[in-house]
Amino acid sequence: MLKQLKQVTLSTLKTSGAFHLVDRSRWRHRRLLILAYHGSSLEDEHLWDYTQVMSPEVFRTRMELLKKSGCTVLPFAEALKRLYSDDLPEKSVSITFDDGTYDFYAQAYPILREFDYPVTLYLTTFYTHFNRPVFDVICSYLLWKGRSLPLDLNPITGRDAQVSLASDGPRARALDDIRSFARGRKLSAEEKDRRVELLADQLKIDYDALLAKRILHLLKPEEVKRLAEGGVDVQLHTHRHRTPLDRGLFLREIGTTVAAFAK
Repeated sequence: MLKQLKQVTLSTLKTSGAFHLVDRSRWRHRRLLILAYHGSSLEDEHLWDYTQVMSPEVFRTRMELLKKSGCTVLPFAEALKRLYSDDLPEKSVSITFDDGTYDFYAQAYPILREFDYPVTLYLTTFYTHFNRPVFDVICSYLLWKGRSLPLDLNPITGRDAQVSLASDGPRARALDDIRSFARGRKLSAEEKDRRVELLADQLKIDYDALLAKRILHLLKPEEVKRLAEGGVDVQLHTHRHRTPLDRGLFLREIGTTVAAFAK
């Protein structure tokens, strides 16, 4: 419903000429538009979570629109300097990607190269070195992908519960159960990955096939290196994708990220 309302509102603004007026205004000229993306699907991930993952076809359309609109796509660091010095060119845009999933390397980056658009990649490093699917998101994806089957939580969490996954609410609660179990037991990354295998088995999903496609994996170190050599501005996004409020823990998180970059 919310998505439809947004589409109607945007369509109305476009028809009324509001976009054209803003596009040519001094207000727009003095501002930097930052397009912040997460993923570009390898398979059907955009159907699972369209708020985080975009199909390559839609992403290409967005890049074509930037070109057609005459936007100036700047490296993010340069754009920030020019923003604060009041020296931005017309229709300034910067593009960023968060997390550093493999699909950026396989899908989005080749499209960006076609358009010769610079990009900043914010990389979280733990799953770069432990190169398996990211626990929270792969569990969510599997629950969605296997939604036609009931789920027995007992082999995964030890709780006797049969869950219908046909709608969003029960899927969200099942995900919360699995995440709470992993946190409560302080499972290691390897132990959590084993739970993911059990979940895939329960839902009759070929986990080995997902691993082979690298769905919801992060980049490997050698892939990060190739991207950096190809002009991608790679920046830190913490080690475990978290920002502790405690200063000491936060500094340790950043320090671990820097150490991981150095490997």
